[in-house]
Amino acid sequence: MNEINKTGILRPRPNEVGNDIETYIRDALNSFRLNSDIPTCQNGHKKATGYPDIIFWYKSKPYYLECKTYNIRNIDTTQRSFYFSPSDEFKVIYDATHFIISFEIYVAGEKGNKHIYKCKHYKILSIESLSLDVKYEFNSDNKRMYSGKDGTAVLAEGEIE
Repeated sequence: MNEINKTGILRPRPNEVGNDIETYIRDALNSFRLNSDIPTCQNGHKKATGYPDIIFWYKSKPYYLECKTYNIRNIDTTQRSFYFSPSDEFKVIYDATHFIISFEIYVAGEKGNKHIYKCKHYKILSIESLSLDVKYEFNSDNKRMYSGKDGTAVLAEGEIE
């Protein structure tokens, strides 16, 4: 938090601040020789997007860490703040403890059309017993939906003059 608060994080929207915090957290963990990095998928490639944000190692054991930010005004709301989706490139490849580090952020000033965000408070959470909801969803993509293949039938189409 002290490193972040020296200059702040310059972003137009608060939900973008969490991405910038990841670098600070990796640097802090590495300063304690915890070998933090972007997690690797089963295919061996590092993947920055999605859950979790960071993997770090302590005494040869892996630990996963998700970085979050919050606004104190909505901390008690039912706004969705954590989710992950199954993927062919899932980043959890070790049996490991999962943590969340979350920072209360606030606007400390303005620079051009962007806000300067700083941190006020932090929470480190262990989430092995976190209560979760499951969202069942049917979905498709444009290629399958508009191709007239894979179960769709184009009933009509044409140019509009």
